[in-house]
Amino acid sequence: MGARESIAKKVAWISVWSNIILTLGKIIVGLYANSDAVFADGIHSAADVFASVIVLLVIKIANKPADEDHPYGHGKAEVIVSGVVGIVLLLVSLYIAYESIVGFFHPIETPNLIAVWVALFSYVSKELLYRYSMRVSKQHNSKAIEAIAFDHKADIVASIAAAAGVFLSILGGKFDIPILLYGDKIASVFVAFLIYKIAKEMLREAFHILLERSVEPALLQEYTDLIWNYTDVRRIDKIRAREHGHYILVDLRISIDHDKTIKQGHDLTREIRNALINKYDNIDEVLIHLNPYYPEDK
Repeated sequence: MGARESIAKKVAWISVWSNIILTLGKIIVGLYANSDAVFADGIHSAADVFASVIVLLVIKIANKPADEDHPYGHGKAEVIVSGVVGIVLLLVSLYIAYESIVGFFHPIETPNLIAVWVALFSYVSKELLYRYSMRVSKQHNSKAIEAIAFDHKADIVASIAAAAGVFLSILGGKFDIPILLYGDKIASVFVAFLIYKIAKEMLREAFHILLERSVEPALLQEYTDLIWNYTDVRRIDKIRAREHGHYILVDLRISIDHDKTIKQGHDLTREIRNALINKYDNIDEVLIHLNPYYPEDK
């Protein structure tokens, strides 16, 4: 097992066990303490468990080397996982929103204070998990780990909203302020909206990568500047690059003097390829096509 696959599995397993604990705690306390917001947050944590398990199943596939059937590698498996997680979160957000809105038409019961403490505990846990997962995802350029980090991010704000909603409902019941009694329900709707925003962003990113959207123009310009450092390159006819999961594929067409030998052209392309891969560790492959350059082409 490679180092990248090993660390990805470690992050996924940490996420699985932490989310199982939080799921059970928030669902049980949400029901016991009459808090729709904390219960909804628990449902979201259950979705996180599902997402982490999917990531565990796909990590090995995504890190497999290129083969005859998949000459560009298996990196997009991580992008597909990110999209699946996005769909799950979207469905969760719709479910929570529906249950919360329905709750407005039923008698309101003041939540128990224990729900606030559970929500705050969830916030602290998710903040630590988010920072850890995001740091690892950037170090290893992993879309799968990034999907886990986004799950934690959604829970951070959701837990704060749940705690605030429950606290307002408790105040409403204690001081007989009817409008505050709906704080828990309103927090549930807000949680659903936050989850929806995260899901939309994940689906958008996965959609663009699957359609092989080009990398950012600024990054493409960096590649171009590096190539121009080679004086034998007389013209860059075309340069494009696309993400393929956790790595990038670069396609390049350059022109060199027409009287250069095949060996000289080969040596130049090897130097450019090695320079790009050595400087940008997320570039997996550089395909270079050579064209002849004639002075009259100026």
